[in-house]
Amino acid sequence: MVEPAPAPSDSSLGAADVARGIARLFARNDIWCLGEVPLRNGRRADLMGIDARGHVVIVEIKVARSDLLGDGKWGDYLDYCDRFYWGVPPLLDRAPLASDAFRPEACGVIVADGYDGEILRPAPLAPLAAARRKVQVEHLARIALRRHAALIDPLCAVLD
Repeated sequence: MVEPAPAPSDSSLGAADVARGIARLFARNDIWCLGEVPLRNGRRADLMGIDARGHVVIVEIKVARSDLLGDGKWGDYLDYCDRFYWGVPPLLDRAPLASDAFRPEACGVIVADGYDGEILRPAPLAPLAAARRKVQVEHLARIALRRHAALIDPLCAVLD
């Protein structure tokens, strides 16, 4: 007897694939981002970037439904950005993101694969206080410069 083909898996794409697709989407829209950015509250943003107007954007990537449903920490990111997005692969069930628990009025949704991404629901602007934005932009800039220096001279990474 022939086994039926398995249903598409939530994990058919990894977080790195989704991040790459979102980074390409953002680059086309003049938003420049870094991956795995530590925040001052101890959390780590999957992607964090700055748009052409200086707004801070954070993307939390989920590639498995169980990870999405079990994430209770995502609200901790909202104090560190002007716009917040969920980044998911195309086959992931996005229905939970429309529920009140995921605050659709405050969060955008991006679907991406390893090649590109598309904004399905724009993230509303929730402006940070100017002083908080300045701190976030400087924090992100210093991380980017440190990573760049380490690419040019790997010994710089040891000096950090």
